[in-house]
Amino acid sequence: MQISLVVNGTATQADVEPRLLLVDFLRDTLGLTGTKLGCETGQCGACTILVDGTAVKSCMMLAVQAADFTVTTIEGLAPDGQLTALQQAFWERHGLQCGYCTPAMVLALTDLLDRNPNPAEAEIRTHIDGILCRCTGYQKVVEAVQYAVKQAGEGLRV
Repeated sequence: MQISLVVNGTATQADVEPRLLLVDFLRDTLGLTGTKLGCETGQCGACTILVDGTAVKSCMMLAVQAADFTVTTIEGLAPDGQLTALQQAFWERHGLQCGYCTPAMVLALTDLLDRNPNPAEAEIRTHIDGILCRCTGYQKVVEAVQYAVKQAGEGLRV
């Protein structure tokens, strides 16, 4: 099937198999390997991306279902090379360790901060509940989000 969509700000057209998962389209067809493939059942959340600004598990969506939508992967979050306040906070506050789940965390939390620029700790934890991390215990992730909110209050882009 022929699909048209916008990926990381670039209009994209492709001929895809109707059964091709969006995660596989992003990784294998477009070479956007920041989107990680974990469980392939939607349980781990490593494949989380933004579809029209909403966090979505890309292993649970077919590429053809993304037609006519805008998709953002971690590679497209800061296309000018300038990290967002959230990405910088992950770096400065050690919100990551192995990095496997980090793109998904950053994208899911970008969705949260777009909806609520000053979330409570419980809301942050709820928003990343569907993304499994074996390394951080989530505390440093929460601290990174809180730091990013503080930085955004000082005029930086979240």
